[in-house]
Amino acid sequence: MEFEANYEVDRTADYIYSHNFTRVALQFPDELLKDSIRVVRALRDKLRALQKCNDDSGESLVEGRKDVGLYVMADTTYGSCCIDEVGAAHINADCVVHYGHTCLSPTSTLPAYFVFGKASINVADCAQKICTFAKSCNKPVLVLLGLEYTYAMHDLKEALADEALKLSTSSSKLDISCASVLSPAVAPPEEKTASNGQVEAVNNLSGCPEAGDAEVYTSYNIGGLTWRLPHGQQIEDYLVFWIGPDNSAFANVVLTFNACEIVRYDPAERCLITDVSQIKRILQRRYYLVEKAKDANIVGILVGTLGVAGYLHMISQMKELVTKAGKKAYTIVVGRPNPAKLANFPECDVFVYVSCAQTTLLDSKEFLAPIITPFEAMLAFKRGSQWTGEYTIEFRDLMNMPSFGGEIGTDEPRYSFILGGYAEDHNHEENAEDSEEELALAVSTEKVLRLRDEDINVLAKIGPKSGAEYLATRSYQGLDIHHDGSMPKPIVIGKTGRASGYENEKTR
Repeated sequence: MEFEANYEVDRTADYIYSHNFTRVALQFPDELLKDSIRVVRALRDKLRALQKCNDDSGESLVEGRKDVGLYVMADTTYGSCCIDEVGAAHINADCVVHYGHTCLSPTSTLPAYFVFGKASINVADCAQKICTFAKSCNKPVLVLLGLEYTYAMHDLKEALADEALKLSTSSSKLDISCASVLSPAVAPPEEKTASNGQVEAVNNLSGCPEAGDAEVYTSYNIGGLTWRLPHGQQIEDYLVFWIGPDNSAFANVVLTFNACEIVRYDPAERCLITDVSQIKRILQRRYYLVEKAKDANIVGILVGTLGVAGYLHMISQMKELVTKAGKKAYTIVVGRPNPAKLANFPECDVFVYVSCAQTTLLDSKEFLAPIITPFEAMLAFKRGSQWTGEYTIEFRDLMNMPSFGGEIGTDEPRYSFILGGYAEDHNHEENAEDSEEELALAVSTEKVLRLRDEDINVLAKIGPKSGAEYLATRSYQGLDIHHDGSMPKPIVIGKTGRASGYENEKTR
């Protein structure tokens, strides 16, 4: 029973049966594949029991209903936190049940149900440490937690309320709020109901205004968590507590709310970690990548998802942004990126990774070219943009921003902090005449780019401006096809036999 409770077999079976799904894809990450067979058996038994019970009571949804087809998906095309709609389409699935850690990104075409799992946590110890630390900081507290701990949210709220009451005095009262969790059932955008998309109220332990109060709130939403703050209060005014491990979800919170004081409670070690400066140093690295991307001539738009709603629109916006900045854009689909795959595209000076919020941050130190996010691309390729410290990881938050497209390239040089001098951004026109001129100049590109001195103030644009120019300057341009009709050389038969003694070798 503990196994079935951990994988929420009853709730999952009820969801499948109530929606009349007949072909269901079960998506497991690598670490949970060992339990997939037991989950399938438990789900099948529960679905048959529901069918039999409803048949006996005469309340069956469909007469003569067949057994539900359950299909296990593993080795997802992209990140395991996203719904693999491509894999589900191969078996023509009606919906996907996702197990384990997730980013809870909305799907494009298929409805999905998320089973977060149940990680171990000592609720009493967590509440005691949070309230004790909160009393010494004199700030209102906002509690965020990993989705694998949401099963204990009700007990955690009660424990926090009890601890806050014990530590509160007549002069000081602890103000602690907990975020709510979005519904585990997610439908495609065009089929999403109002209840799935609405923002739920935060349970304020110090006395949240009733739902009928006409008070304005500011809503926040990140990684499947949602909360709202009273009008006039900013998230920067709060002390943010994160309950969970140091994973991609926590990095998303730290970077998005980098102006807040953040403390993490580790349920496995039962301790508070107050120093998150190591993660905040990532912002310095990201700023360097933005400056480096400004000097790029050829930009590869790296597709990192085929299921998150709006990804095609974001790719189109990235193409428009790069083109208006006077650079060449190429769309690349390679599945999960790694240094070996992207090394096949050495002409790309930078890659823009369009993916979900929890997989878009890649450490590109081992890659030949840096990999940036759509938000960083907007800062790099749009003239006049300045980084104020605000950071957005979720690309869906960028699609509604006004004036997203970059300004048309001008003849005015731009100062490059990486090159230590001025550089020009060339405006590329998509017509055959300019393309022919670029190819004609490609032959002499190497000679032109050989500078006579190392003067850092020299005005130059280093590198070819398009993939065609890059190909023309390469010493190896692929296999040489025999255009004269000549036959290839005959195949020479090699040695046969075993390494200890081939057939044509002389014996001693």
